[in-house]
Amino acid sequence: MKKVWLILFVLLLAWLSLFVGVHDVSVSGLMQGDELQWLLLVKTRVPRTISLILAGGMLSVCGKIMQHLMQNKFVSAGTIGMMDSARLGILLVMLLFPNSSTLLRAGVAFIFAYIGVLFFLSLSRILPKGDPMILPLTGVMFGNIIGAVASFFAYQFQLVQNLSSWLQGNFSTVMEGNYELIYVTVPVFIILYLLAYQMTVAGLGEELSTSLGMNYQLLQFIVFALVALGSSSVLIMVGNIPFLGVVVPNLVSLFYGDHLKNTMSITVIFGSVFMLICDILSRVLIAPYEIPVSVVVGMIGGGLFLFLLVRRRKG
Repeated sequence: MKKVWLILFVLLLAWLSLFVGVHDVSVSGLMQGDELQWLLLVKTRVPRTISLILAGGMLSVCGKIMQHLMQNKFVSAGTIGMMDSARLGILLVMLLFPNSSTLLRAGVAFIFAYIGVLFFLSLSRILPKGDPMILPLTGVMFGNIIGAVASFFAYQFQLVQNLSSWLQGNFSTVMEGNYELIYVTVPVFIILYLLAYQMTVAGLGEELSTSLGMNYQLLQFIVFALVALGSSSVLIMVGNIPFLGVVVPNLVSLFYGDHLKNTMSITVIFGSVFMLICDILSRVLIAPYEIPVSVVVGMIGGGLFLFLLVRRRKG
């Protein structure tokens, strides 16, 4: 029953998202057949709302899966260098193929994101296991190194502004005809959900899952490839969204527990709710101007992240 209420809340926020913005779109105007309002609704508001729901759900469930498989509550695509690796790949495409298609950029971003996460998985095997903060801190440093390399080349070839503006989390540029790649997240989630039982077992550890007859490393390679694909498609379409993959899975764990299979769908819903709320706030806080949603997510998510750190220390 709680899940039903959450779904209804998502639908309510999605409805509100359709009618919030600089330009007036109202139910009465749509019923009267206002062509401009219908154009805005179909071309911008509906694509934007769909993108918010899919991006929030995808990033949240990717964070949940990574935290479960790596047995660490503070791991996400943003804290293991995956997004920085994808960013480096996008920069190389911009340098070598300035007029490349979005599909090519997405493909290269996925390849670099996957290489980055595989490298970090190898690195994680030699790290000390005592303190759970070692893994995310190492991931942040690893990501910063890759990010520094990307920034060096961006400055060298005067692409800093292009890269920064293009990858800043912002849904204001989402329009019909240039956002459809984000639908890749739908089959990715379906496949991940079908693998939920295997991932739940794998989260018990390599030794135990292998003793139960599971090919642990193969499952890791497949799952992290799906995670890289889903995360890079969101990055290409709407930019980088900080903290979401860490905060939402931890909030879900507080209320619903840590069982991956039982909480995957709830994590998706929570992520969509969080993203919709932040985007609506980004449109109304300084209206008629709009704040990039990554700024709002960063402020709220950063505060929640500090809360989770303090709670862990007290626990």
